[in-house]
Amino acid sequence: MSFSSLHFYRQSFKNDALAGIVVFLVALPLCLGVALASGAPLFSGLIAGMVGGLIVSWLSGSQLSVSGPAAGLTVIVFNA
Repeated sequence: MSFSSLHFYRQSFKNDALAGIVVFLVALPLCLGVALASGAPLFSGLIAGMVGGLIVSWLSGSQLSVSGPAAGLTVIVFNA
């Protein structure tokens, strides 16, 4: 690995880590809200958000993907 590619990797990792933290902070209230609206324990909303994110990233086959807990809320609102 050359010096320039190592520098690019470090910069890319720094930007990706910051983006991951921001996405986590946005998704956290959504996960908790879906768990609260469905009557499930709040911790299960966190676990569902993490597992869902891992499954989507594993199945997507793309470098960029968008997923989130808001889709599950439509079923809860529809049944209310």
